[in-house]
Amino acid sequence: MKTTLIQNLMRILLGGLMVLAGLGHLTFQREEFQAQVPRWLPEDPAFMDFVVISSGMVEISLGLAMIFLTGYTYYVGIALAVFYVLIFPGNLSQYTNGIDAFGLDTDQKRLIRLFFQPVLVVWALWSTGAFNKWIQKNKNRT
Repeated sequence: MKTTLIQNLMRILLGGLMVLAGLGHLTFQREEFQAQVPRWLPEDPAFMDFVVISSGMVEISLGLAMIFLTGYTYYVGIALAVFYVLIFPGNLSQYTNGIDAFGLDTDQKRLIRLFFQPVLVVWALWSTGAFNKWIQKNKNRT
């Protein structure tokens, strides 16, 4: 599905942000990201570090795919949206357990953060043309 210049720029921006976040998982924000590992998972430091590193590698891969796999943007957008849904329990855990990280040091800030996840899902789907393709598919069915 053809996307506009604005969609392409926003897709590339989101891809770049994903690469930056992924690099943060592996280096300078590694400890901060451990705060988002859901507390219903094992709290073994080695396991938590594994979750942070592996999710960082997925973020880097999805970010690079958003930027460079232009022939597959529809699929990459869906994959990234699914990823955002899958990591949401980490944000929820940070809120429900009152864990400070990323400057989210109050319940109000952590609660507000929860509402940004749907924005990321929409951004991934919109910027890759996945929304338009889905709408077009549904129109063709009727």
